[in-house]
Parts: sequence; structure tokens; C-alpha cells
Amino acid sequence: MTSLFTGLNSRLVCFALTCMFGFSVHAHQMSTAYLQLADQPLHDKTLQTQTMATGQDANFYGELQLRWFDLELVIGLDANSDGELSWAEVDERAPQIKAFALEHLHIQHDELVCRLQLEDDIQTDMHFDEGYLVLYFAAFCPTETADSQAQTLSIHYSAIFSQDADHKLLVNASLYQQSFAGVVDAENQTFLLEPQKSRVLSIITSYIYQGILHIFKGIDHILFLCALLLTCAVQRVNKQWQAKAHFKQTLKDTAWLITAFTVAHSLTLTATAMDIIIPSSRWVEFGIALSVMLTALNNIWPLVLRLTWLTFGFGLLHGMGFAGVLGELGINKDQKLLSVLAFNGGVELGQLMILAVLLPFLVYLGKRSWYQQYGIRVCSGLIAIIALQWCISRF
Repeated sequence: MTSLFTGLNSRLVCFALTCMFGFSVHAHQMSTAYLQLADQPLHDKTLQTQTMATGQDANFYGELQLRWFDLELVIGLDANSDGELSWAEVDERAPQIKAFALEHLHIQHDELVCRLQLEDDIQTDMHFDEGYLVLYFAAFCPTETADSQAQTLSIHYSAIFSQDADHKLLVNASLYQQSFAGVVDAENQTFLLEPQKSRVLSIITSYIYQGILHIFKGIDHILFLCALLLTCAVQRVNKQWQAKAHFKQTLKDTAWLITAFTVAHSLTLTATAMDIIIPSSRWVEFGIALSVMLTALNNIWPLVLRLTWLTFGFGLLHGMGFAGVLGELGINKDQKLLSVLAFNGGVELGQLMILAVLLPFLVYLGKRSWYQQYGIRVCSGLIAIIALQWCISRF
């Protein structure tokens, strides 16, 4: 029986190691594009002169930002394939870049197509240590509907999705004396700006959805919860893990841990998103990775047995990480607090979904002697190695 377990355990470890090294060490890095729309020009006189020369005033102005790495995938900017991008290579591919942008970005006003005029110059920007190309444009919409603020503005975007299904376009608009924010993804490639409709329900549902989506894609947060919950159904007796006598005790202890984590990350998520505190994103990401590693190692060599306050402290770091993602998504300017609360609510819902799956499984495993002796150590060791990779890459 022991040899059978040993063989099975070895295969499980090999499989887990294979999966482990398939994870990207950049748990938060996303393929993201940015679109900003406004009533007033977003750039200097160059664009204004170009739009005036057409004989028609622009109805609104825009700024599209695309990640260099994404453009390399679809267009191939690195002409000499030396792994480095020069401005001469970018300038040479400028016509293809502009054609690609116009092909994949379409705006309609009351179902009538608006003409987009791109500025000649190409600018650059940075987001979360990623290089971006910036294209400015003016939009000219049909005159018969352009002045009506009751009409719907439709934004259709289709770039990058064929290369990366997780790609997103984050839309922020200040039009019709209102602010709009939304996300375009592979499943929903059209975003509607409807001034005549209440934005409250739309904001709530959109940010709750993004909060749920992030907790499922935030591998570091999931591994932290896993490391935290691996010992939820066992207790330390005579330097050995043993099953807790009653499920009620497991439920109570788990509730304390999840509550501590929830309260902590809710505090820092809100404070960071509202600009009350402005932490360094680099050190926050490093701290999150470190929290995962230390929690996992504590399962192997238990130094802290009462995890509530430790969980609260680490939860403060994770809340700042959640706020960083919310910053990437953009916050509705008119409903800033509502956007933050809705996103946080989505994170909580996603967290409860993970808990609902993990807890019964871990309670079942906690009663098995092989899990008490080997399972906790093996799983915690794998999590610690993954987290160590993140620590090294983020330092």
C-alpha cells in the first residue's frame, strides 16, 4: 500500500511540477489597450489644425493606446529580428499600424458610421512597465445626428483578440457632460454609450463582473487562498497535523480567516483606488508573492498557528494589488466610489465561489492520514516554489 501511494504521489508531483512551470510569473500582466474619448482635443495644435482643414469641426476626439508587444504579434515591428525595437522600425511600419487601428476600431453615432482621422505623429506611453504606442484621432459623425445628445454612441473594437483571447480594451469617455467607463473583450466587442439611460446599474454589473473575472485570473490570489486553506480542516497536535474533531470548528476557523482577508483587502482596495494611499506597484506585487510563499512555508514548518492576524496583514497587500488591476480597468469618474465598491463586491463573490469548491474537498482530505503527513507538505512546497519564482521576477 505504501509503495502504491509513493508511486501515485510521485506522478502527482511530476504533473504538478509540469503545470507549475507553465504558469507565467507575471500573475497580473494583461494584454490591454486603452481608448479615451472627449469633447475637447486630447493633443496639441497639430491635430486641431488638421481637423479645421477639413471644413468640418470634429464631433469628439480620441486617443488609442496599443501595447508594443501586441503590435509586434500582429504586424511584426522588429524588422531585423534582433529582439530590440528601434524608432526607425516603428516609423517604417507607421502606415501599417494606422491601417490596423482603423480596420479594428469603428465608431457609430445613432447607427451611422463616424469617420476617424488619425494624426500623423505617433507618440509613446508607459503603463505598468509596459511600452505603448499612442494614436490620436478626431471623429467626424453625420451632421443630421451629431448634435443630438440623446443618441447612442457605439464603439466596436476587434484588434488582438485572434492572437490573445484575454485581450481587453478599456474605454473611458467624457462626452455629453457625463463620464463613461467600460471594457471591451473577445466575447463583447461592442461598447455602447447611452446618455439617455441611467449608468448606475450598468456600472454595478460591469465592475462586479470584472471583479469576479480578476479573482479567477489572479493566480497569485488563488494560490494565497489555497495555501491559507490547506490546513483549514486540520490542527497541530504534538508537532503533527491531525483532523479537527468537528466540521463546525473547521467552518468557524475558516470564516475568521476569510473575514480577516476580506476586511483587510477591502480597506486597502478602497483607500488605494480613491488615491488616499499611493503605494509602489512594484513592491506591492513583490509583497503579494512573498505573502504566498511565506503562507505556504508556514504549512511545512508551522511557526504561526493562529493565522487570523497574519491573514489580515497579508490581505492589506492583496487589496493594493486589486486596486492596481482596477486602475488598469479605469474607474468611472462620476461614480468613483460605486465603481470601487462594485469591483470589490465582485472580488468577494469570486472568492466565495473558490471557497465553496475548495472547502468540502479539503475537509474530505483532512481526514486522510496521507494528506496530513504528505499532502499538505507537497502542495505547500509546490505553491512556495511558484511564489519564489514570482518573488525573483518582481524584485
